[in-house]
Amino acid sequence: MTPQETLNPSFPFAMKRSPALLALTLSAALLSAPLARAAACCHAPAPEHEAAAFSEKSLYQLDATWTDDRGNALTLGSLQGRPVVLAMVFANCSYACPILVNDMQRLRAALPDEVRERAQFVLVSFDHERDTPAALAAYRERVGLDPEYWTLLHGEPENIQELAMLLGIKFRRTPAGDYAHSNVITILNEQGEIVHQRPGLQGEVATAAKALTLVSR
Repeated sequence: MTPQETLNPSFPFAMKRSPALLALTLSAALLSAPLARAAACCHAPAPEHEAAAFSEKSLYQLDATWTDDRGNALTLGSLQGRPVVLAMVFANCSYACPILVNDMQRLRAALPDEVRERAQFVLVSFDHERDTPAALAAYRERVGLDPEYWTLLHGEPENIQELAMLLGIKFRRTPAGDYAHSNVITILNEQGEIVHQRPGLQGEVATAAKALTLVSR
């Protein structure tokens, strides 16, 4: 992928969301999902984490199931209780994603020791087809991401699209089978609410580190 193929906030179709707009979008997504399930079956199983346990701004209300690189099924709500640093990438990316992951590693290194021990770093793949749990496990090994602090997630296309929309991230598949995408690091508090987003690549990480430290107190 070339720099021109990477979407960033300077592109016309990259999104920026206010907290109020994010809450409205999240509410709409959460309202539409139960209606779709009810149409298929009136006795759908309860989600792993009840939506009522989270605020209206929490991404953890989403009950989509993801699979980590060890083959474990989980919802985003399972991350509750720890501050989270989240980005969307894909393992075959040769330009933007390595820089974005390096930015996250720089952010982690800039944290106070006690915050670094608590924070969970999450990578969600755009690439449903190629980034299987096994492929993500190989990526983890190649990049050297400690499984105690890094979670790598594979998801279904509709769940990837929904999460990207709520994070304000735009992406599209290229003719070569790669992904052009905006680059955003998102910080969530312990309840899954967005407290800070850092767009772009190779920027300073001090502001994000401060935001993460504040929600870790």
